[in-house]
Amino acid sequence: MPELELPAPLPARLPAPLLRFGAAELAWCRRCNALSGRHFVERGFALVSRLGDGVFWYGLMLLLLAVDGLAGVGGVTRMLAAGGLGLVLYKGLKRSTRRLRPCARSTAIRVTVAPLDEYSFPSGHTLHAVAFTITACAQHPGLVWALAPFALLVAASRLVLGLHYPSDVLAGALLGALCASLALLLP
Repeated sequence: MPELELPAPLPARLPAPLLRFGAAELAWCRRCNALSGRHFVERGFALVSRLGDGVFWYGLMLLLLAVDGLAGVGGVTRMLAAGGLGLVLYKGLKRSTRRLRPCARSTAIRVTVAPLDEYSFPSGHTLHAVAFTITACAQHPGLVWALAPFALLVAASRLVLGLHYPSDVLAGALLGALCASLALLLP
């Protein structure tokens, strides 16, 4: 069966470079998603994605409070502030951009994990993974060896699972870094 590629909901007349960029990005999505053809890869990234829904981060916050006691409240408060700001930005951008997910544009992209919402821009999983990683590592620099690889896996999971474009993931990472930077300014 030939692949069906649906047009993106974009203005009718886009400059040629933007059209080429969109086509190249969709091709990258197909390449990344092809990795999920191996069952263990798909299941592994599905697990990472599920943990990135919040389970891992909330567990980390509880662990930091348990280890640090009252001294950990400031760091966890910054994590929550970064996450809250990220949620506001994420929801506002999703509502205003309404970019369809790659799996909605190409039948060649196989999805085995249900998306949390309809639109792709930006990647909320990546945004929160970066924001939480930066804020947690500011309090506990030794955690970078565990948290940075996990955040990278969360970002990669969004591509491999066919749920986001590379630019969604990049935008999520940049927004997450911004949210963390602002949260770290808190007393």
